[in-house]
Amino acid sequence: MSGITIAISALIAACAYFSTIRMIPKFKDMFIKAGLYGKDLCKREQPQIPESFGVLIGCAFLVAMFLFIPIPFTFEEAALLDVNTGAKPATFPHEEFAEMIAALLSICCMILLGFADDVLDLRWRHKLLLPTMGTLPLLMVYYVNFNITTVILPKFARPLLGYSLDIGIFYYIYMGMLAVFCTNAINILAGINGLEVGQSIVISASVLCFNIIELALGHQVDCHKFSIYLMLPFLAVSLALWKYNK
Repeated sequence: MSGITIAISALIAACAYFSTIRMIPKFKDMFIKAGLYGKDLCKREQPQIPESFGVLIGCAFLVAMFLFIPIPFTFEEAALLDVNTGAKPATFPHEEFAEMIAALLSICCMILLGFADDVLDLRWRHKLLLPTMGTLPLLMVYYVNFNITTVILPKFARPLLGYSLDIGIFYYIYMGMLAVFCTNAINILAGINGLEVGQSIVISASVLCFNIIELALGHQVDCHKFSIYLMLPFLAVSLALWKYNK
């Protein structure tokens, strides 16, 4: 059933792309009227362009994901209803369901942070703290479901420390700091036409290629399916934004 769920995810992603393509021009004047605009310094005429459009793209992504949530938990074999009782089976993937909800909750937090930054011009200390807070739902689900804090060491360190090392709570500190780095690494290039969203397109396309290769090899199938479910609509809405942001 994995092929069906991925195909439905691709269909929803395509719908998200065309919906976003239609929404962007319609919301342009609304954002400009609200004072959320700037001048395109990369063009000779320097036309007014709306800012904070990331919240619109983020909402399109979230709607696509909300529509998709029931699909893997309906068509996957482990989630099929018991034919005798009509109830959810003991094999229902509760852990995967919690991961999906936590991931979307963290994404909601990041979208809120981005919009607040555009409107309120947040200080750097807030930009460092809020993404870390946004990762807490995801980290808590990881802690409850797995709590694996062992990392594989590079070859040059293995003679001294061994093949792997359990870093305990520092693993979660690292993951929180990684969220801060990733959000600001993308955001720091805002203002250059197509470059900010272009990074997102390159990253999501690369991750999708990696997922497809790993699925073909049969490695960590559930993890790569989960990644594909998130990356397909993300790539779709990013392409829609890039169409107007070039």
